[in-house]
Amino acid sequence: MTGNITERIEARYASFSKGQKRIASAILNNYEKTAYMTASKLGAFCEVSESTVVRFAGEIGYEGYPEMQRAIRELLRTKLTSSQRIAVSGEHLEHGDLLSNVLCADMDKIKYTLEHTDRAVFNKAVDAILSARRIYIFGSRSSAMLSYFLSFNLELIFDNVKRVDVSTSGEVFEKLFSLGEGDVLFISSFPRYSKTAVDAARFARERGATVIALSDSAQSPLAGYADLLLTAQSDMASFVDSLVAPLSILNALLVSVARAKQSDITERFDRLERLWEEYDVYDKH
Repeated sequence: MTGNITERIEARYASFSKGQKRIASAILNNYEKTAYMTASKLGAFCEVSESTVVRFAGEIGYEGYPEMQRAIRELLRTKLTSSQRIAVSGEHLEHGDLLSNVLCADMDKIKYTLEHTDRAVFNKAVDAILSARRIYIFGSRSSAMLSYFLSFNLELIFDNVKRVDVSTSGEVFEKLFSLGEGDVLFISSFPRYSKTAVDAARFARERGATVIALSDSAQSPLAGYADLLLTAQSDMASFVDSLVAPLSILNALLVSVARAKQSDITERFDRLERLWEEYDVYDKH
């Protein structure tokens, strides 16, 4: 079963029992509250048993309650304004040590991403980068730092890397004007998704370039234009999203590319080290 949780519920709503309809209504009308409820608490909120909640998750196509809960949180992230996010996350994180809560949540995101990353897609992404005529890298808003991290490191390995750095959405197409077959566009966006990023992915796809997208799920608007989709969990921490897991995916890509180019990179970095030494780039203390 495909579609976000809203679409799944609406498609099956007529066939639900009374208890299931109470769960569905709670999710659709109170997603900011239900996103962080346990199955037991959601059951109590809806006046049904915990087992009914768990069965409901399976009824709408999820493997279990944890997967459905993540889907509710995705709905939460795409619907709320920044100020609403702060209020909701404040309620969620107010108990216990804040530092521990945030760091443990980040560890869970990396673990989930590791377990759900398609290794075949990941390897194809590495191969596409290695064989690309030119590598364009773009991420707007919060994803801009992901694009900077990836481009900075790839530029140490390749001479054909172009970071698409823009101040207005119209500039994107000027920067991508020469993009075509044989090129790769690596693009990232997370909720709330950037329309500019989606437009850039569509433009690249129409030009015949290979689009590698990094986003949060197969329901991302980037997915429809991606030749290769890499997903990483980036659950809401406050008014911003955690980008720890996406950064881990980029780290793994860089390590994989470096391993494949090891002999070339060794010679290249030897030259770079001499250059850094000559111009006193790094503090020696």
